[in-house]
Amino acid sequence: MEQDTPQIPDEAHNPLYEHYSFTAEKGQSPLRIDKYLMNFIEHATRNKIQEAAKSGNIYVNGNPVKSSYKVKANDVVKVLFQHPPHENLLVAEDIPLNIVYEDDTLLVVNKPAGMVVHPGHGNYSGTLINALIFHFDNLPNNSSKRPGLVHRIDKDTTGLLVIAKTEAAMAHLSEQFKDKTSEREYVALVWGNIDQDEGTIVGNIGRHPKNRLQNTVYTGEDEEKGKPAVTHFKVLARLGYVTLVACKLETGRTHQIRVHMKHIGHTLFNDERYGGNLILKGTTFTKYKQFVDNCFKILPRQALHAKTLGFKHPKTGKFLRFEAPIPEDMEACLEKWKHYSKHMNN
Repeated sequence: MEQDTPQIPDEAHNPLYEHYSFTAEKGQSPLRIDKYLMNFIEHATRNKIQEAAKSGNIYVNGNPVKSSYKVKANDVVKVLFQHPPHENLLVAEDIPLNIVYEDDTLLVVNKPAGMVVHPGHGNYSGTLINALIFHFDNLPNNSSKRPGLVHRIDKDTTGLLVIAKTEAAMAHLSEQFKDKTSEREYVALVWGNIDQDEGTIVGNIGRHPKNRLQNTVYTGEDEEKGKPAVTHFKVLARLGYVTLVACKLETGRTHQIRVHMKHIGHTLFNDERYGGNLILKGTTFTKYKQFVDNCFKILPRQALHAKTLGFKHPKTGKFLRFEAPIPEDMEACLEKWKHYSKHMNN
């Protein structure tokens, strides 16, 4: 039986720590809060969410609610506990870093595939932040209390990140990313043969209404549900049923390239979250299926690499530009597609 009133924790003696916070979108139709939170919190079960509600740990607009409460548009939903989130308990770990550049103000690292940038639900160790705080003392916090972090890339995306070593560098670099004066170019392998040699994708990006682990493009009347996002792309190589493209970001939305490329019908190769781990273009022949499966094994992640990073140095004012070579797994996959496409054209 569900209790009529959630138990309110004694904040005076046991302060509460915010673990999750969400604001319901304008188009949110009434939905039970346990179902709502299951859409947002990865690995959460409905039973655990209901237990949290019974214990008075789920708040809406500042008040504890039962699990039967129906979330409405613009509701502010918070999950609070009497222990700090794991991601706030940062532990220094002796993890090697591939440092491309370093001075007394900042450093640039080349992140490998499989490394999460900062601790979060399900990833409390082995992250870039865990490595950074082992190798460097007194890194400045960003607005989210993450030491040194100016921007981020996805777990299975490889490539360049700039890290701030001082408060002044953090402020200066963050402003450059906000003002779109930094340079960020990615290389991606996508499904299909893109019609244009180059183009620009403009589309507001927000959380997917049905799959909360994805983002999507909102257009027309729904445009306000997302945040403005602009991606410029240029074809580098046409490889039969896939295309190698360079993508330059004007904005930095979560999964931006992955979402925008899927939006125009060219999902990233082997991007499991967005359906790119299926054969989206090609033949029905068994040999082709085996070929693609082998490519998936060689490159067991989305084919995305943050190749170029440029910004103005916070202290000297000089514009710096760095490039990271395409990693071995992605290069090996590209070689297979180059060989396959030559065979197709003969």
